[in-house]
Amino acid sequence: MPERVALVRASANEPASIRTGVFQALEAAGLPLRPGMRILVKPNLLTAVPLACTTPAVVAAACEWLLDQGAHPVICDSPAFGSARAVARAIGLSDALKPLGLEARDFGKVRKVRLPLPRQKREIRLGIASEALEADLILSAPRVKAHSQLRVTLAVKNCYGVICGLRKAIIHARYGSSLELFCDCVAALFASLPPVAGLCDGITAMSKTGPIRGAPFQLNLIAASASAPAADAALLRVLNLPASASPLCQALIRAGLWPDAPDFPLLRPEDFSAPGFETPATLKDISFNPLYLAKSLLKRVLLAARG
Repeated sequence: MPERVALVRASANEPASIRTGVFQALEAAGLPLRPGMRILVKPNLLTAVPLACTTPAVVAAACEWLLDQGAHPVICDSPAFGSARAVARAIGLSDALKPLGLEARDFGKVRKVRLPLPRQKREIRLGIASEALEADLILSAPRVKAHSQLRVTLAVKNCYGVICGLRKAIIHARYGSSLELFCDCVAALFASLPPVAGLCDGITAMSKTGPIRGAPFQLNLIAASASAPAADAALLRVLNLPASASPLCQALIRAGLWPDAPDFPLLRPEDFSAPGFETPATLKDISFNPLYLAKSLLKRVLLAARG
């Protein structure tokens, strides 16, 4: 059976439409839920720039819906710089979650995992957040963004954030000599996780470049699926991008993780228009040099000292 992808309209100018849209999309997506399930809600809390992060109202509505299903949502991330709590406060997510008695927090313990890369005939070692590995289900909730290194970043790429803190930059440095190798690493990481559903925030997408300094683009869309790759496949169609335009999608195809054509119980990709959405024509180097790593470490230390 093809995976279902629920596409709905929502507007940043109509706050009520966001909650309604999230509820409608999650209801139609067919998430495999049962009461008592531990759900890791993984927003994108990259840095204290609102457009670089998932819209707070989307995260809050998702958590409210999960609570209504009897599930236990936990909201975690590990920003490149600073803490998830600090980013959540800065963008308004803390205030949005407060009425639900929830808060966004940083990942805690890290578990070291060995993952095979069959094509490269090697293994990689990753430090993955225990909250991710121990969840019954992960709900990946990214903002739809263009990306300077991967062309576009969606639900699967958002899972890279379960690698905590500076470890993400180290993976870039260690395996970024080849874009194909790096993407195979992300695909292997994704395959090691519990089931990952997608809730993609395309209300105000990030166009031109990313993941931080792009331009706002009113896509007015929310996408939900029990399968994060299926959500990504649907959004590529909305954005008029072939899978070949995304190096990460190519890695998912190589790993046998890319879905067949999804089923659309609500709106279809052609019901949305994104002719002005831009992605980088030339991708930047995926690797991080030692100087970048040193600067990253210093910045993390300074932000930690500020609390």
